[in-house]
Amino acid sequence: MDQGVLKPMPTEEGILAFHRRCEAFYPADAVDASIEQQRKWYDALCAEFDAPSPEGLTREDALVEDRIPIRRYRPATVSTDTRIYYIHGGGFVVGSLDSHDAICAELADFAHAELVSVDYRLAPDHVWPAAFEDCYAVLQALLADGRPVVVAGDSAGGNLTAGIVLKARADGLPGIVGQALIYPGLGGDLVSGSYIEMSEAPGLTTADTKYYRDILQAPADNPFAAPLAETDLSGLPPTYITGAFFDPLRDDARIYAARLAMAGVNVTFREEPQMIHAWLRARHMSEGAREGFRRLAGGIAVLVGTG
Repeated sequence: MDQGVLKPMPTEEGILAFHRRCEAFYPADAVDASIEQQRKWYDALCAEFDAPSPEGLTREDALVEDRIPIRRYRPATVSTDTRIYYIHGGGFVVGSLDSHDAICAELADFAHAELVSVDYRLAPDHVWPAAFEDCYAVLQALLADGRPVVVAGDSAGGNLTAGIVLKARADGLPGIVGQALIYPGLGGDLVSGSYIEMSEAPGLTTADTKYYRDILQAPADNPFAAPLAETDLSGLPPTYITGAFFDPLRDDARIYAARLAMAGVNVTFREEPQMIHAWLRARHMSEGAREGFRRLAGGIAVLVGTG
């Protein structure tokens, strides 16, 4: 960052405290460290923001195709046959079943719906399309029994969510009744809009975003890898999109929501004015994150038919 350039910062004390706590576990220059070190830092960060499990919720770990780990969540009250399929974020480099465990448990409990999360292969060990193929294989397995699915994901998981929903449409795969994209990275132009305005935002910078893209090696012109490259968004399922104002990925969410609406898709868009990237993890210490999470969970509940 050039000397004298101000870093865009929110003013809500809760999210600022969250950011300070994050940097104690996952430093701002984390991408300069080894992949192994990044994963250790991220695991420690996630453990720091762990939360008690909702009462009566159960978990079961399993494999899809004898190789892709998944975790099934069943809340104490299940009021729908529709399942939530959750894909975690982490720049395609970090994250696991455990990293988003508490988030998945709370979403399942709020929506009164079963939820399945996936532990897809990570880069750079496995570049594109490994993660995409894993996520799509789990989607196919979930839809095979005829029960409807709402696909949801944050950040890199938002990218994977949008991508596999586009592929399902292309393949004529029925049964997806909704998607929820949480501060998704959708392949936007790195030299315009929020990628410039929020290039030095707390939590994620534009340079970080480029780093993750370079590691993933996904084709920028393939809509399954970069959903903003898709020119026809008609026929997609009802969608809930939430973005963060202080986030270089902000305009990806804005633009995709607008294009979905123009294509006639039922879309709900909400931008959190005081939030930074990864604010889901701040839901128990920031008023803005708490409200954003409540709205997100409510939006997913509507998609699964319990809201």
